[in-house]
Amino acid sequence: MTQRHDLGRYGEQRAAIYLEDSGYQIIERNWRCASGEIDLIVRQDDRFVFVEVKTRNGSGYGHPFEAITASKVARMRRLAAEWCALRQVSAVQVRLDAISVLISGGRVAIEHLKQVF
Repeated sequence: MTQRHDLGRYGEQRAAIYLEDSGYQIIERNWRCASGEIDLIVRQDDRFVFVEVKTRNGSGYGHPFEAITASKVARMRRLAAEWCALRQVSAVQVRLDAISVLISGGRVAIEHLKQVF
């Protein structure tokens, strides 16, 4: 395990707690297939939400959301479609979200962007 990997896992855990506290149900964490990985898959009412979590320790590498590029969003769309096909999930609303976990000075700040297209 690298320090970066541990930081990412910590951020995903904090994001999951945030989502649960906000009324979302965690369906899967770190779902993987040959095409890639989705950090969190959650459900809110009749909607499945696919969440990319970006964590940074300080702002030396920029804001975590800066790491979510157009190609990353396109990959998230493909992965969400693949997950739905494998689970035979259809006729439901789907949304792609991003959560930023920024750790600075011992404090944790979480931001949630909904519908990141």
